[in-house]
Amino acid sequence: MARVLLGVSGGIAAYKSLELARLATLAGHGVRVLMTETATRFVGAASFEGIVGAPVLISEFERDPMRGAFPGDGEPSHDPIGHLELAANCDAFLVAPASANTIAKLAAGAADSMLTTSFLACSAPRLVAPAMNDRMYADAATQANLATLRERGIAVIEPDEGRLASRGEYGRGRLPAPERLLAAVEAALPFGERPWDGLRVLVTAGGTREPIDPVRFIGNRSSGRMGIALAAAAARRGAEVTLIAANVGLPAPAGVRRVDVESAEQLAAAAAAEFAGAQVLLMAAAPADFRAAAPSPAKLKRADGLELRLEPTEDILAALAAQRVEGQTIVGFAAEHGGDAAGRAREKLTRKGADLIVLNDVSNSEIGFESENNAVTLIDADGDTEVPLDSKDAVAEAILGRVDQIRGNAGQPTR
Repeated sequence: MARVLLGVSGGIAAYKSLELARLATLAGHGVRVLMTETATRFVGAASFEGIVGAPVLISEFERDPMRGAFPGDGEPSHDPIGHLELAANCDAFLVAPASANTIAKLAAGAADSMLTTSFLACSAPRLVAPAMNDRMYADAATQANLATLRERGIAVIEPDEGRLASRGEYGRGRLPAPERLLAAVEAALPFGERPWDGLRVLVTAGGTREPIDPVRFIGNRSSGRMGIALAAAAARRGAEVTLIAANVGLPAPAGVRRVDVESAEQLAAAAAAEFAGAQVLLMAAAPADFRAAAPSPAKLKRADGLELRLEPTEDILAALAAQRVEGQTIVGFAAEHGGDAAGRAREKLTRKGADLIVLNDVSNSEIGFESENNAVTLIDADGDTEVPLDSKDAVAEAILGRVDQIRGNAGQPTR
């Protein structure tokens, strides 16, 4: 767990920082939040306090009830100076959103709020994420201030281009997605600060396509969203992540190595090549169970009709489990449709030789293949654990949390 200090300055993008705080907390980090007075006009301090479980500070003259400690830490016996203690205890300090005004103050070394004073006193890695109107961002003063911060070793997370808060305006100035911000913070942490630093993780995602002819294929509706969320969550924890993506149209998370495949045969070959070097396998891909026994080399004519003979594809998960060595943890996924779904998933746990099966009951219309939400049941030797409906990012964190529990002492990475 790392101690992350989040500074929130005034701007409409402050609402994104709530999700950033939530994701960082889910990833196991202790988060403290500092706000400028102007930031409180856009989002309330109570919202952050509910998410991170710690008081928000605004004024440098305000007493810190936690005495500079982060969630998960013991409080010191004395009552230290708040802006100095938080800055001394954090592992990284991110200002997001960083308004043009706050950037100017940070570049000038001003210390007129809890945020700016703590930033000046911080020796941990510091990052700023500018968010403002595109004309303000492009102005020479703002660019000069950002250049000054870069020269001092402060990381600047470039804003995205897109629709802006002002109606009808489009340009560069949008605060990046919370996932990208968290990835930038975690990449700045010293090695060893994140819970999965050095752990090698292999993730498969998406659905395979088995050719019938050069145009048609047998496939399934898997989008790869759950696998992408797992890869992102593992990377946030510091793992070295390889993602094998079967027909996934989504971009790979930052810092994740990607291998693209199409068919179950290609997926099996890529997984076999990568598995020996992995300590955790998250087999979220949905390989087709059958393929055409004799795919046509030419496009089949509709007028000629079609008689298709199928043959089973490889059992990739069972094959990998048969090759496992000590210290490897295997997580499989089961998409079931109603009935005794848990019973079928538990049978799969034994038959496949996995340590954990993540059960998706796809009869629930709220968690369809393209949905950004999911609800799963985690099935292992110790029983069943329900993970209620939530974003796939949150579900991914719950799955990795269970992997941590299963691995126990085996969770220490080999470097």
